Amino acid sequence: MSTALTTAIETLTVAAWRDYDPEACTLPGMYLGELELAGPLAEESDRLWELGTRRVRLPEPIDLAGLEAPGAAERAVRALSLVRDLTARAVLVEWKLRLDPAAPDDTWRTLSHLQPPQLLEGPADAAGELRRWRDGHYLCKCLWRQGPGFVQIRDRRWGDLRRFTAEEPEYRETIESLAYGAPSASVPGAVLADFLGERLVLEVGELAWWLPYRVNRWIQEAMAI
Repeated sequence: MSTALTTAIETLTVAAWRDYDPEACTLPGMYLGELELAGPLAEESDRLWELGTRRVRLPEPIDLAGLEAPGAAERAVRALSLVRDLTARAVLVEWKLRLDPAAPDDTWRTLSHLQPPQLLEGPADAAGELRRWRDGHYLCKCLWRQGPGFVQIRDRRWGDLRRFTAEEPEYRETIESLAYGAPSASVPGAVLADFLGERLVLEVGELAWWLPYRVNRWIQEAMAI
């Protein structure tokens, strides 16, 4: 059984359009309105795609600097999960990110496989870090796949190709548990330590969240990835 978040799901409201291009989005029928995402996020991401959504705007910044308030970590993880899932589908996501100024300078690189935000706050050189994020971003930068009897992650966030392959079933089970966030204490400590060491999991307050995505749209032949 998954140990993912069991607290009440908070509704996430987004604006959605049927096209990537802002000018095309002004045409009749392109604006889908403000949509409330109140169900499990994997299902909501599928629903957005099936509605024809190709551009999404999150109204509030994802705040990783102020996680002390009740529910703040859950809200941040839910919004990050949407950005991750839509990035995997090559949907244009307009979002803003606030990092803790006390976090390591390369924290943004941990998230650099996600579509770059419109605004980055927190780092001392936020404008420069955001520019580097945009310049270096491409689809399939950090992904995972389930093979016959193994799990493999392919990670290019740090400039080179890094592979992480595991055959033990507890690794797959932990990925499933952390896909949409779970308390760090709820998953095997040794497996979590391995994932944290490879920077494949982000700690958000007391939660742990799985960073790589399972790509839904290949930019080239799979063998080249």
